[in-house]
Amino acid sequence: MKDELDSMAKNEVWDLVELPERAIAIGCKWAKLVTKGFTQMEGIDYHETFFPVSKKDLLRIIMALVAHMDLELHRMDVKTAFLIRDLDEEVYMK
Repeated sequence: MKDELDSMAKNEVWDLVELPERAIAIGCKWAKLVTKGFTQMEGIDYHETFFPVSKKDLLRIIMALVAHMDLELHRMDVKTAFLIRDLDEEVYMK
């Protein structure tokens, strides 16, 4: 968790602010910092969604190709993968 907090501070992911009147703060949960976006309403709190992850079918294809072509496969965890998306909306989180 310390690595994630350090990455967020280094990448200036958020600003600590007072919650404006009529703004609604979204809850969050730590594992990796995840908002509880299910409390938002489309068209009011957001206009589109974006979640850059791979599907398990893609992983199966890659593993099949690696096995077929006798390649080496390395695993990598990018801790800051979700810190690179700019938002047009203001999002308040508690």
